[in-house]
Amino acid sequence: MSGSTGYIRTIEDMERLYYGAGSGQNAWAYAGTDLLKADSPLASSTSGTYQAIFGRKVWSQLNQEFNAFSILPKKPWEKSGWRVTTAKPDFTKGGGVPENATLPETSKPTFAEVSTKPKTVAHTFDLTETAMFLADKDDGLGDARAVMKMEMAKHHTEHINRMLLQDIDTPAGNDFESLDRITSSSFAEASTFTDVSAESDHNIYSLTRAGATAGSAQWYDAQVDHGTGGAERALSLNILDGMFRSVWEAGGQPKVILTGYDTLETIQQLLQPQQRFVEMKRVVPGVNGVKGVPGIQGGFMVATYNGVPIIPSKDVHKETGGSSRLYFLDTDYLWFTTAKPTLYHESGIETGDPFGINRLGQMGMFHTMGEMICAFFKASGKIRDLS
Repeated sequence: MSGSTGYIRTIEDMERLYYGAGSGQNAWAYAGTDLLKADSPLASSTSGTYQAIFGRKVWSQLNQEFNAFSILPKKPWEKSGWRVTTAKPDFTKGGGVPENATLPETSKPTFAEVSTKPKTVAHTFDLTETAMFLADKDDGLGDARAVMKMEMAKHHTEHINRMLLQDIDTPAGNDFESLDRITSSSFAEASTFTDVSAESDHNIYSLTRAGATAGSAQWYDAQVDHGTGGAERALSLNILDGMFRSVWEAGGQPKVILTGYDTLETIQQLLQPQQRFVEMKRVVPGVNGVKGVPGIQGGFMVATYNGVPIIPSKDVHKETGGSSRLYFLDTDYLWFTTAKPTLYHESGIETGDPFGINRLGQMGMFHTMGEMICAFFKASGKIRDLS
């Protein structure tokens, strides 16, 4: 966005545009830290079909709740593609040369282009005029519209979290991409595994991951620790430390570990017999992902391993009869690019526009627009096939 109204350079700029204290040019005049619309209460006299305050409430819920979405940094959508370096320059060209020798042959790195488009996730609901009228009569819900808004807001949040944690055998399609697909490897996870129905399950963005060269991983393969042939095995400290080593050697540095509550409990049980208790750390989730807050009394206390916070989520994929997977994420190269933050729209008889929905009722919709982006696949990894 350009011109006298300002620029969208950060996710805070985008929040000011969509949730700011004013509209149009006034939206950029807001200088405070609280981005709620102080001058726009949701009252019975509110006109129009859009109340920004409800969109803001859902957005805050996504960022403050411990789930896959909250641990990802948020950035505004600027471009639909990016370039990556896929191979180093040829080491055989150049280096030490004799005195007065001719110059070595030139070399260059290999580049590739990756692209994607923003996706929209939407959830709608509706109420009839009769249902709204009777809601505060007899033993009804009271304000049925308010109840539905809050319940659908929570549903919208949970559905997005589940999208980000879908197993690799569920292609994203119109959904947001999943962490399981980002941290996958067609070389390590063969189509013979029970949860990989085809090599194409690994494909992501404009990349065709299928058919990795036998004996070597591709540049877009993440670090994957798996059981033999996808067979389940018990979690051990060697497996945990091995994943850290694999990510470090690939040039990454895990900033957060995402897993389920069951696997978190297993990690604690592994450490307690050796009196190597899991260190507790205070973290705060926000638009920049999970950040430590030394000296600040706020946030949440979470367990850590090797100093990296472990965030549990109920929606992390579990093996059949087994335990939840572990995702080691370097959020320097992994983020959610936001085209539009969560917004709420409403139309119908209660807002003076029954012709918009062509019936005597009221319809509402929550929607979020963006996509999960990974700029360096090898910097993250996962541990799967845990019993």
